[in-house]
Amino acid sequence: MTIATRKERQKEELRAKILESARTLFIEKGYHETSIRNIAERIEYSPTTIYLYFKDKDDIFYALHQEGFALLNQYFKPLAFVEDPYQRLKAVMRAYIRFALENREFYDLMFINRAPMNALEDDCEEWDEGKQSFQALVNTVSQCVEKGYFKGMEIESLSFTLWAMVHGVCSLQIRERCKVLTEEVQQGLSDKAAAILTEMFDRMNANAPG
Repeated sequence: MTIATRKERQKEELRAKILESARTLFIEKGYHETSIRNIAERIEYSPTTIYLYFKDKDDIFYALHQEGFALLNQYFKPLAFVEDPYQRLKAVMRAYIRFALENREFYDLMFINRAPMNALEDDCEEWDEGKQSFQALVNTVSQCVEKGYFKGMEIESLSFTLWAMVHGVCSLQIRERCKVLTEEVQQGLSDKAAAILTEMFDRMNANAPG
């Protein structure tokens, strides 16, 4: 290994360490209560070192968003090969719920944790991961509509509404807001919710082809 290669690897490892520590602190303390100094203390480096990698705390939060969406897209990637868009849509909903419950901290940071996204406003054109995730849903819904499903519904509004529905299921579970349900119902709740959403889709499209 050359000196340059070793230095580059060390640089990547330290960046990953900064992000991992920041993610933990954002979850433990909240975005607003976490400072660059807190993150620096956690990794036992000076705050100056962190500024060599990120311009500010919001830039770190934005980088974590990118990581989270890149991971989410890995859950969606195999579904691109499902030929029937209606079946693909139902599979996407199930995959989204699975991603959220298997990656609770990332999901919390991406969609629940309250924090400014100034970096996103500045670099929106570069936010490929987030756009890719939503566009995959929009494209699938569009193909469903072309085949006669969800008649009379506007594609982007419908896509956003479907996203909001599964987000509600995920966020309530992640933030442990399901205690109002009996213990019996709580068992396998995400699978039950996915099955109910699938049934709702089928009823909405009872007269559609297929």
